[in-house]
Amino acid sequence: MKLKNTLLVLFTFTMVIVSAQETNAPKFGKGIFNLVGKDSTWSMNIGARVQFLGTSIWEEGESNQTNLLVRRARLKFDGFAFSPKLKYKLELGLANRDISGTSVYTGNTPRIIMDAVMKYNFAKNLEFWFGQTKLPGNRERVISSADLQLVDRSILNARFNIDRDMGVQLRHHFTIADQFVIREILSISQGEGRNVVTGNEGGFQYTGRVELLPFGNFSSKGDYSGSDLKREPKPKLSIAATYNLNNNAVRVRGNQGSYMTTDYGLYETNINDVFVDAMFKYKGFSFMGEYANRDAKNPIATNSDGSETGDIVQVGHGYNLQSGYLFKNNWEVTGRYSNVKLDQAITGKVPENQYTLGVSKFIVGHKLKVQTDVSVLDINPANDIIMWRLQFDIHF
Repeated sequence: MKLKNTLLVLFTFTMVIVSAQETNAPKFGKGIFNLVGKDSTWSMNIGARVQFLGTSIWEEGESNQTNLLVRRARLKFDGFAFSPKLKYKLELGLANRDISGTSVYTGNTPRIIMDAVMKYNFAKNLEFWFGQTKLPGNRERVISSADLQLVDRSILNARFNIDRDMGVQLRHHFTIADQFVIREILSISQGEGRNVVTGNEGGFQYTGRVELLPFGNFSSKGDYSGSDLKREPKPKLSIAATYNLNNNAVRVRGNQGSYMTTDYGLYETNINDVFVDAMFKYKGFSFMGEYANRDAKNPIATNSDGSETGDIVQVGHGYNLQSGYLFKNNWEVTGRYSNVKLDQAITGKVPENQYTLGVSKFIVGHKLKVQTDVSVLDINPANDIIMWRLQFDIHF
């Protein structure tokens, strides 16, 4: 009922705006419509996208599992308010996978809000962000799910990403030697993930990232988009590193995963994450590599008497290598290898290896595409798991 009421309010709000303003319908994939105030003191672009996913999984000795679902369904609003230097973004998730994770910490309500952030360009090359949005973590996570090269992200991202949080970010960039671009990002956030309403349970989360682009900027921000759809005429490279400290973290993956509960309340420990990644593109060829590492001061949660609660910080490391080639007919073949090694002595989990081969057809870039891939998940000593996926994307 709450979700229906929310959708009704959004629909009514949109219709009121449309009836009061002249609309300027953009090209396909650039939003449903653009609105600009009569005095030009505000603007709003409204967009929508949907991903339809089919998955089939085979494992020796087990029955085949098949699943069809709306993987993602999003509404996005962005523009400026009062001045073009003050921008905003609001993104809402409507699919079940988008809003799952209801708990007492989110007010026992669906987690509809993905992004709600303001961006103020208060000085040359300097932006101040405040609100809920993605943290400057591993590259694969920051790439929008609308712009992925394969059907979905890797197992490295699933185990180590730091996703979204509520806080502030300071972003700066400058250029040296004509075209060598350097970007710096600093972030302070609440440290418990998105849509938390119970306040700061542990400490704060501090994130810093540096990116080096020795050959200049990619076309159309291609360093944060899968596939070389722009067919870069000259080589483009981005190398980056992130350090993240979640001080007195209360969840098993920092600001992600389950909360670590004890007989006296929530267990707290410092968690450190390190990410190193790179993106390279040239004439339809693309390569992305990532490394992730997580450790914790005291990774095993304990009660007041020293007994273990069963909650354990997911410490370990992993890497992801991904490469593809886009043919001139906009078909692409992509291969990916991912490896995750959580500390088995602490977590009890064995190493994981995943091999993926994918084929994509870009009809209108990432805005209208069909993707399929086959993955083999090797979890020693268990049987190999084979997964086939087919996904259709449409973005207005």
